[in-house]
Amino acid sequence: MGSRVQLALNVADLDVAIDFYSRLFGAQPSKVRLGYANFGLDDPPLKLVLIEDQRSAPGSLNHLGVEVGTSDEVSVTSARLAGAGLTTTEQFATTCCHAVQDKVWVGGPGGEQWEIYTVLADADADAPQPPSACCSRAAGPGR
Repeated sequence: MGSRVQLALNVADLDVAIDFYSRLFGAQPSKVRLGYANFGLDDPPLKLVLIEDQRSAPGSLNHLGVEVGTSDEVSVTSARLAGAGLTTTEQFATTCCHAVQDKVWVGGPGGEQWEIYTVLADADADAPQPPSACCSRAAGPGR
């Protein structure tokens, strides 16, 4: 798999959002969990993440990301970002967005949070996942 951009949006009603994005992209979600869904699209190459969050404005940005194929790519990117003088936060073998991931976070100039990550494994579907654990604006550097 090559890399693809991730866009994580806050939604008020997950079922309504899944219906809309399924019709928009002509695809069904790759994963649906309580309060969470994602679409792993090839055309366009996009990982669309929907996070049900009644506290945030519907359609607002939750966070951005770049999904890469391996943990080595995460490590190389982390070193490159640190070498460029950016503040990063690394998380390895962390359970986030219903998957076990290696990732590095970096904050953009407007406060937007970017994660560069790879998925190592699917997480237990029945395991509760607090929304602030990772897939929220509370995650990442300075949060």
